[in-house]
Amino acid sequence: MAQGLIEVERKFIPGPGTEQRLQELGATLERRVIFRDTYYDTPELSLMRADHWLRQREDRGWELKCPGSAGVTGPHTEYRELVAEPAIVARLWEVLGAEGIEAGGVAAVLGPLGLQEVASFVTTRSAWKLVLPGGAAEEELRVDLDTADFGYAVGEVEALVQEEAEVPTALEKIHGLSSKLGVPAQETAPAKLIVYLQRFRPQDYERLLEVYRSTERMGTKHPGDSLGSGGPS
Repeated sequence: MAQGLIEVERKFIPGPGTEQRLQELGATLERRVIFRDTYYDTPELSLMRADHWLRQREDRGWELKCPGSAGVTGPHTEYRELVAEPAIVARLWEVLGAEGIEAGGVAAVLGPLGLQEVASFVTTRSAWKLVLPGGAAEEELRVDLDTADFGYAVGEVEALVQEEAEVPTALEKIHGLSSKLGVPAQETAPAKLIVYLQRFRPQDYERLLEVYRSTERMGTKHPGDSLGSGGPS
């Protein structure tokens, strides 16, 4: 199964001067877009509780974020993103323990796997790119500044890498840029989906929080990290 790129990201609360500061640092605004994300899970939130996040993004298709390594701690998250539908379906079967289901696209297996819509909202995004000094085009950081239609604003600094060995270097770059943007070293900001659940589906939010509390006591990385500083962007 294709593993996909590794997303290393850190969320933060943007301020009124964040875009100006990005310009001062040499970042370029690539686009301003508006899109709808719809998230799916079982009634028991089996995917989210396993730190897997399935969504359909308007005009982009299906995406499944899967947990990365827990080797480096801090106010960041690391995910592999699957976008090929056969890979997504295969991972869904694995996580949900499904057997005997015929292969098909994601939409075709939603019903057999007991997946249903749990959240849907519109995001207005300004997407920025910063090529690091002396770096090639692939040595860049991306900064997304999002405002959801339910009034929550969050920023994200992201680097994409191919291998786990590249993660520490990517983290150094992310933390360096975050510092220049004035983000406190240990600041955490929840993902839009987490805030949506907290506001509009509090019982589901509490389910995730219970998993966080139990895994935190065991000292392991699990969905609780997403409640604090990560989860889907």
